[in-house]
Amino acid sequence: MCGIAGLINYKGDAKVNIQRMNDRMFHRGPDDGGIYINGDGRVALGHRRLSIVDLSKNGAQPFTSSSGRSVMVYNGEIYNAGEIREKLKKDSKEPITFRSTSDTEVLLEAVERYGLMDALTLCKGMFAFAVYDKEEGTVSFARDRVGEKPLYYGTVAGAFAFASDIGCFRVVEGFDNEINTDVLDMYFEEGYIPAPYSIYKDIYKLEPGTFMVLDIKTGKTETETYWSMKDAAKKGQSNLFTGSSKEAADELERLLKESIRGQMIADVPLGAFLSAGIDSSTVVSLMQDIAPGKVRTFTIGMEDPKFNEAAYAKEIAKHLGTDHTELYITEKDAKAVIPKLAFMFGEPFADSSQIPTYLVSKMTRDHVTVSLSGDGGDELFCGYRSYESVSRVWNKIKKIPYPARKIASSIALRNASPDNESAYLKSVYLGAKSPYELHRMEHEGDPIIKRIALKRGNAVYKCMDLPANFLGEVNHEAMLMDMCLYHPDDILVKVDRTAMAVSLETRVPMLDKDVVEFAWSLPIDYLRDDKVGKKVLRDVLYRYVPRDMMERPKKGFSIPISKWLLESELRDWAEGLLNKDKIRQQGILDADVVEKIWTDFTERGIYRIQIWYILMFQLWVEEELK
Repeated sequence: MCGIAGLINYKGDAKVNIQRMNDRMFHRGPDDGGIYINGDGRVALGHRRLSIVDLSKNGAQPFTSSSGRSVMVYNGEIYNAGEIREKLKKDSKEPITFRSTSDTEVLLEAVERYGLMDALTLCKGMFAFAVYDKEEGTVSFARDRVGEKPLYYGTVAGAFAFASDIGCFRVVEGFDNEINTDVLDMYFEEGYIPAPYSIYKDIYKLEPGTFMVLDIKTGKTETETYWSMKDAAKKGQSNLFTGSSKEAADELERLLKESIRGQMIADVPLGAFLSAGIDSSTVVSLMQDIAPGKVRTFTIGMEDPKFNEAAYAKEIAKHLGTDHTELYITEKDAKAVIPKLAFMFGEPFADSSQIPTYLVSKMTRDHVTVSLSGDGGDELFCGYRSYESVSRVWNKIKKIPYPARKIASSIALRNASPDNESAYLKSVYLGAKSPYELHRMEHEGDPIIKRIALKRGNAVYKCMDLPANFLGEVNHEAMLMDMCLYHPDDILVKVDRTAMAVSLETRVPMLDKDVVEFAWSLPIDYLRDDKVGKKVLRDVLYRYVPRDMMERPKKGFSIPISKWLLESELRDWAEGLLNKDKIRQQGILDADVVEKIWTDFTERGIYRIQIWYILMFQLWVEEELK
C-alpha cells in the first residue's frame, strides 16, 4: 500500500508542490518516494511507497511501462498479478521481459496491452491508480470495486489535482477551496461524508468500481463504471444459489480460502486482526488451515469488561494454534489518540471505533507490515441486528399505499412530542418510501439533527436511486444500502486511514470479487434464521472452532465515549470545542442547537451520537484554521 498524488496543468512550481503533497502523506509510504514531471511540466505525479512485494528499487514508482508510453502511480495490491503476468506473456507477440516482480508493473503492462476496461475486469484486488498516456495526452484514474483504497480529485489552485489523502490538497500553494456546506446535513446524519462528495468544494471522491479519463488539453473528464455493487446484487438475487445449505458453506469456504491464499502473498511479515467475532475468527481459521506455520494474530483488550473481548479472542487463538499477541489499552491510551484524528482522516469523520482501530493497528505494526481483517461479514451475510428490525417494520407498513402513509406520517409528526423518541421514530418510519430509506432513518426521529448546520445542505445520496423492492427481499435491500454507503464510506475509510497512519497494510478477504458475488446469490434463509445472522459464515467457522466458543453476546469494537465525555479531562476538551462564542464566530454550525444537544447530555442524560460527530467536526475545523 502506498500514497499517490498529482497535479495536472498547475501554473506554479509543480516540482516543489508535488513534493509537498508527497511529504503530507509520508505515513502512507515511509519506505521510498518518487516524482515524475513530463517534458512541458503539465503532468506532475508523486508517490510514497510502503514496500510489500518486490522490496527492491525495481518496484519503485512512478513506474514507466516497457514501451515508455505510459507512467503510473499506484496504491494497492493486485492479488492475481501472477495469473495476469502469465496471460501477458502468452498474449504478447513480442517476448516481454519484466524488470520486477511487482504487481505495479503487471498492472501497468495490462492497462497498456488490453486497455483500461479490460485490464480492470481482469484484476482482483484493492487499488487506486493514475496512468499518464503520453501518446493520447490523457491521465486515467481507477478505483477498486468496493472502495478499499481512496482517491480524491478535483480543482485546486486552478489545476486538476488528485491524491490518496485529502490533506495533500491543503499543502498546495494557492489552495483556497471553501468548506462544502452542502454535505453537512449528510455528515451530521451519518458521521461521514459519502462519495462522491468531500468536505471541500470542487473536490470529490472517485466512486468504487469506476474509472475516469482526463483530457490534459481540454481539462474534460469522462467517467465510466466497470463493476457495480448494485448490478452484482441484482444479478445474484435474480439467479439464486440452488444447492443445499451445506453446499453453500462448502462453496463459501472454497472461495474464502482462495481469496485468503492470494492475500497472504507478501515479501514482508504478515498477520491478522482477531476479535472474538464470527468474521475475523473465520478469516483466521482459514488462514491457519492454509499457512505452513503459525499465523500471527493480534487483539486489544479494554479495562471495562462491557467492552472487552480480548479473553475470548485469546481462547480462540489458543484453540487454532496461532501466535497470539494482545495489548490491554487504558483510557489514557485511547484519549491520547483523539488529537491525531483530524490530521489522520483529513476531513470530518466520526465513527468512534476509529480510536481502537488505530490502537490495534499501531500494536500490530510493531510486529508485521500486513494484516488481514474480517470486515465485510456483517454487510454481506446479514449480520447486523438492524436488518431484522427493518424487515419487520417494512413488512408491516408496506401494506399501506405510500401516499396514505406519507400523509399519516406528516400528521403524526406534528402531534408527536420530540421527547417521546419511540413515537417520533414510528411517525418517521411510516413515511419511508423504501427499505433503503427506512434503514437510513435511525437518527432522523430527532428533528434537532437537521438544524445543526446553519446552511441546509442540498447534496443527495447517490446510493439511494433505487426503487422499492429492487431485490425483492427486504434484508438484502438493507444490506445493499450498507455495501453502497456505510461500508465504503465509513468502515473502509476507518480501516484505511487508521492503519496507514502507522504504515500498516490491511487486506480484506471477504471483499474479494468472487466472494462478494457469491454472497449476493444466497437466499435469505441461508443468511438469517429468526434473529441470528451470518448462518452460512457460521457453518464455515464451526468446522474449525467449537460452536459454544463463539455463541456469546457480541460486545463490538467500541469504546465508552459517552462515559468518558462526562469525565473532567475529556469534558473540558469537549466544552472547549463547543464554546458558543467560537462556534458563532466560525459561522458554520448553529451555536444554540449545539448548546442544547450538549446540555441535554450533561444535564438530562440524553446522549445523541451526533455529539461525537460535532466534536470531530470542530476538531477538524480547528486543524483547518491553523
